[in-house]
Amino acid sequence: MYHSVGDRSDDPYRVTVTPARLDAQLGWLRRRGLRGVSVAALLAARERGAGRDLVGLTFDDGYADFVTHALPLLRKWGCGATLFVLPGRLGGDNAWDRLGPRKPLLTADGIRQAAAEGVEIGSHGLTHVDLTGADDTVLRAETAGSRARLAELTGTGPAGFCYPYGTVDRRVAEAVRRAGYGYGCAIDPGALTGPYALPRVHVGEDDTAVRLLLKRALHRWRRRPAAGV
Repeated sequence: MYHSVGDRSDDPYRVTVTPARLDAQLGWLRRRGLRGVSVAALLAARERGAGRDLVGLTFDDGYADFVTHALPLLRKWGCGATLFVLPGRLGGDNAWDRLGPRKPLLTADGIRQAAAEGVEIGSHGLTHVDLTGADDTVLRAETAGSRARLAELTGTGPAGFCYPYGTVDRRVAEAVRRAGYGYGCAIDPGALTGPYALPRVHVGEDDTAVRLLLKRALHRWRRRPAAGV
């Protein structure tokens, strides 16, 4: 799970990795016989009983620096990824991060550029709100509404949804399923772990080779058995 790729001199929420660090991390994967792919590609491979050499890479929030910094490095290392965007904030910024700094988000053209280069486009909701506290109207807009907006933008209804802040409960997961998504990404969903509450590991600037080895080793041990949500 990545977010922004760029300057991290002011990064209070630790959501940014530098291009140099991402370059090193992708190289680390490839040297170990692993390849980054979209979540959809990973799930399809697992459905076939394959995919042990694949790692799902996700980039949340749809920062504009994905196209300028992340995309060239994914291309360099032959990797794919899923980009979760906010169609209700096209060309805006990360106003939900109270402490800043303000980072520009992709425009519609930027999202289409990423899609044209083979990046899977998924929804992160419309506006980045905690859906576990949303009423039914807001929940429908953030799930079904964002899917419709992205279908108009890219020509394809997205398969994946990423829960803002990683927070999910059964009601929210069910809303994502009803909206037509094939999977949902969380962070640490605990007992909800399943196709609509997929766990992910945060990767940041401090993750050197040693830390990546530890995260890889601990990932399965930390996750509870899937409950099939």
